Amino acid sequence: MENEYKIIEPEVGQWHAIVHAKCPRCRKGKMFSPGFFKQKMHKRCPYCDLYFERHPGYFYVSMFVSYALNVAEFVAVGIGTYVLSGGSENMWLYMGLILFATFLLAGFNFKYSRVLQMHYLDPGLRYEPVIAEEAHNIMVEKQQKQEVASV
Repeated sequence: MENEYKIIEPEVGQWHAIVHAKCPRCRKGKMFSPGFFKQKMHKRCPYCDLYFERHPGYFYVSMFVSYALNVAEFVAVGIGTYVLSGGSENMWLYMGLILFATFLLAGFNFKYSRVLQMHYLDPGLRYEPVIAEEAHNIMVEKQQKQEVASV
């Protein structure tokens, strides 16, 4: 008699899912295709098939999150410039470094404003591993049926 062992995957924590830009429902599927400067968000989660843009205009809220990230970056760069320059009063030094940081971190802000919105600011979207697993199994069955039909 063969022993069948079920592999139990450890539960992915929310912080890990946010840092790695994973789906908020299953915490397994990637929300973005690889790349830092060329950001492309998937339409659906590749694991649980969650449609990311839940209704028209859904990501307008992420503009406010992006604004908050930009303000935090402005303050950090301004304070860092002040400390590292020995208290310089040159306005152009601050403006130049802040604008440089803004353009450098634009991709980061785009990506993580959407990730933070979906994980923290959407009251109807939460981690549901059982539903996500069921959706994944249905997707796998559909793919298997399509492969059999195409052969």
